[in-house]
Amino acid sequence: MYPRILIPLDGSKTAEKVLPCVRRIARVSKSSVELLGVVEMTEIVTQTPADDLSYAGVLVEEATQNSAEYFDHLAKTFSGCSVKFTVERGRPEEVIIDKATADKKTLIAMATHGRSGVSRWLLGSVTEKILRAVGNPLLLVHAPEGAKTEGEASLKSVAVPLDGSRLAETVLPEVAALVKALDLKVVLVRAYSLPVATYSGEDFYVPHYQELKEQLRKEASGYLETKANDLRAAGITKVECVAVEGTGADVIIDLARQTPDNLVAMCSHGRSGLKRWVLGSVAEKVVRHCEDPVLVMRGE
Repeated sequence: MYPRILIPLDGSKTAEKVLPCVRRIARVSKSSVELLGVVEMTEIVTQTPADDLSYAGVLVEEATQNSAEYFDHLAKTFSGCSVKFTVERGRPEEVIIDKATADKKTLIAMATHGRSGVSRWLLGSVTEKILRAVGNPLLLVHAPEGAKTEGEASLKSVAVPLDGSRLAETVLPEVAALVKALDLKVVLVRAYSLPVATYSGEDFYVPHYQELKEQLRKEASGYLETKANDLRAAGITKVECVAVEGTGADVIIDLARQTPDNLVAMCSHGRSGLKRWVLGSVAEKVVRHCEDPVLVMRGE
């Protein structure tokens, strides 16, 4: 499934909130885990007196040693998988991109904060550079106040939004492998709605409105059932289909809110990466507002 999972950590509790989900996936799938820390040279240089730049070397060594001790402690909290940690020096986004792009099958796992995106040095332009540059699958875990950092996450189901496109369907083989490894129920989701009218005055009337809506519901349900049968043929027995009237992002977020211990798995375009998905579309809203972990996979 995922031969390697890369976890960039900045030393904050927010960043550590990705760990329970990764522990579960790594133990069951036998993935190797790499904890990654980055000593930022620019920060250290700015803290060094101009007349004593040699002191920067001392600060670098001290920061590297402190990071090594921190990661050594975290590595011992994993079981059933191999874990190593690496402390690099440089710009966080460049180090993460270099590490990730060495193997496109590596899963990058990061914790996100609902209001500010991804924690500390994974904010703003740094995050955008990472998400646009890598073609790897991404596990983004919401990190609200009070979320635990210890133990393993309890995952019971995976919601898979499908819009009828081949791109969205490319997520299904990877979902099938994940479901078999973690023994999850699959919930296939499709949102449907009538086209928005350009006029809705007092006398506005849509002929056969209910009939049209029912036809859309049946088409959405039939499509999902076809995909569900494909999964059942592949040996996955716990499959549910949910066709819901509404917009894509809102339907996904509402379903996740009503479903405890759930994971959302969706696909992004392989060429434009998360520039398209996390910067102004359905997946952006899902990643920012969904309370469940979101697994973003690459389509071609």
